[in-house]
Amino acid sequence: MKSIFPEPVVVEAEIFTELPADLRRPGVPSYWASRNKRGATVDSFIEGPSFDRDGNLWFVDIPFGRIFRADPSGVVTQMAEFDGQPNGLKIHKDGRIFIADYQNGILNLDPATGAVTSALKDCDTEGFKGCNDLHFGRDGALYFTDQGQTGLQDPTGKVYRWMPDTDFLTCLIDKVPSPNGLVLDQNEHTLYLAVTRANAVWRLPLSPSGRVNKAGLFLQFSGGRAGPDGLALTAQNGVVVCQTGLGLVWVHDALGRPIAVVRSPRGLGTTNCAFGGEGNRTLYMTESDSGTILKADFPAELGISGEPMFAHAAL
Repeated sequence: MKSIFPEPVVVEAEIFTELPADLRRPGVPSYWASRNKRGATVDSFIEGPSFDRDGNLWFVDIPFGRIFRADPSGVVTQMAEFDGQPNGLKIHKDGRIFIADYQNGILNLDPATGAVTSALKDCDTEGFKGCNDLHFGRDGALYFTDQGQTGLQDPTGKVYRWMPDTDFLTCLIDKVPSPNGLVLDQNEHTLYLAVTRANAVWRLPLSPSGRVNKAGLFLQFSGGRAGPDGLALTAQNGVVVCQTGLGLVWVHDALGRPIAVVRSPRGLGTTNCAFGGEGNRTLYMTESDSGTILKADFPAELGISGEPMFAHAAL
């Protein structure tokens, strides 16, 4: 049956940079790989791309508890290593770096020293299932997912909103089968949520009281070995979805219609993304299986760009 939507423009990604050999750990066992890769060893598994004000791209390495920074030319430097499983990374308006860590909850990274400290380790002494990704609102509120091992067999994943400066923590929803990436729309009335094991993106309307009402299905995917992972928002209020396991990153307009799809030239593990570069018009993506950062520029006629970096506030 012919689609009622126009065919999305296919964009071939290119390699921006990759982990150099001296930062890979081939053959080195890790607890994460032994549990998530059926015992196979990996030399890295990168995730959580996020730009700082100087145009450096920060990202994490889950199995070895490392944080990296790629400068605008693509040179990668290790910035920190600690006992953890970092998955998501976002940068606060004041320059602090926040990490969603499966073992340790929400962490802070000092970009000047590389020191990693605990920011939020539990919810009223009840441990998290396993924090996954995070996103800042304009008011500085940190939205994050608590995914753990949830899925269709156990739809009890949670999404939290936390005010780091007041320590006020609220659970927005607690019945999600694998909550993953998340992003607010431009007016911050809606939180989009990747629900990986349901192969879907949910739409979570936020009421004036701050509660989630009328949670619904925004996008439904099919196929692949996993599902939607990281999300980003375009300046046109569209939603970008990394479909890991198929090597694709979809760009949708504000109504959820697909307008472009980016294809990975290396590996199917397109896990997360962030806009950067001149005019915020380039999409950068982690291809986790190969330890590669991809990038894609869209045809000018599509008018696709990302929200301005640090749009939630200025220093």
